[in-house]
Amino acid sequence: MSGVVKRSVSIRGHRTSISLEDAFFDELARIAAKRNLVLAALIAEIDATRDRRTNLSSALRLFVLEDLKARSGPQIDASVQ
Repeated sequence: MSGVVKRSVSIRGHRTSISLEDAFFDELARIAAKRNLVLAALIAEIDATRDRRTNLSSALRLFVLEDLKARSGPQIDASVQ
């Protein structure tokens, strides 16, 4: 398992940095390829729709998590017992 790696990306004409583990970065790249997008376009899309109280790196991790959950089938709601 890798540690956090800081990367620079350009989104909507400006440079920003994201800090992600390789596993999250690789999964984002896979999702972008599946959607026929360049990685920067996917990141820009996530950035445009994220809650502004959440930093971009966290929003990217949450996006990956939601994508993985959606592909894994029905989820058990832990709050219902």
